Amino acid sequence: MGLAPIGTSFAAGSHTSRPFAGVKANTGTVTHTKENGQSVLTLSDDFKVPDTPDPHWQVVDSKGKTYLLQRLPVKGDKVNRRIVLPANVPDVAKVQIWCAFAETLLGEAEFASPVK
Repeated sequence: MGLAPIGTSFAAGSHTSRPFAGVKANTGTVTHTKENGQSVLTLSDDFKVPDTPDPHWQVVDSKGKTYLLQRLPVKGDKVNRRIVLPANVPDVAKVQIWCAFAETLLGEAEFASPVK
């Protein structure tokens, strides 16, 4: 059995990004899976939510279009670690953590190739 290259996953039909890199979001990865025909993104357990006023999920498609999605923290200590992508997102090349308050990119994780 050979070794899997970095940025891949052993689960069938899933794709794991390269590690997050950025000024505030620089730990963990994100995994893309298909569930009931929908694209789902899940943050790894070692991802740390940046200590900023309004961090959100944001994805970039293969054509460079960005989609601002759910806020990471929700009521109490809960975190949106898993989201279902809207149907209007054709594919995902990068997942970004975006501070909507400061309009600043906090970090991003790229997939080896766009995932659908």
